[in-house]
Amino acid sequence: MSKPTTAEPVKLFFSVFASTAKQVDETISELSALYGKADFISEQMNFDYTDYYKPEMGGEIVRSFLSMEKLIRPEVLPDIKLATNELEGKSASSGKRQVNIDPGYLAKAQLILATGKGFAHRPYLRDGIYADLTLVYQGKKFCALPWTYPDYADEKQLSMLIKIREKYLAQLRMADGL
Repeated sequence: MSKPTTAEPVKLFFSVFASTAKQVDETISELSALYGKADFISEQMNFDYTDYYKPEMGGEIVRSFLSMEKLIRPEVLPDIKLATNELEGKSASSGKRQVNIDPGYLAKAQLILATGKGFAHRPYLRDGIYADLTLVYQGKKFCALPWTYPDYADEKQLSMLIKIREKYLAQLRMADGL
């Protein structure tokens, strides 16, 4: 029989995109007010992997990734997704989102995103929120899965996530006093 144990803390992670760089910056400030200091913020980049968001957000979409200094318990991910949904709603104009925030966490073995859409690879957590297993860490690298969004499978993002994972592992070592 297995004995249940408490999960390790995880690294809170966000993808933020919007139609303007200013909106991305404002959203990052709001997330920092809610979840503390960011220890990584990517440069802003064009989000051109899909046209899915164009009808809602416009033609040019800018994106940044960030991770937060403070580690979290993985079971709070639904609360964070619900809070980011509220932030998205506050920024909406004429019923259209101006900002998209994808929260998730990085753990030793995977990157999990929170979503409100269920699917075979998305187990239900609670309160209408599902966990999307986006990447797995194997062979000293993050690996895409058949359902991984192309932007998360991009080599630039995979390299960035390795750097964030290194910060995370250092935080765990410091917490363990090693």
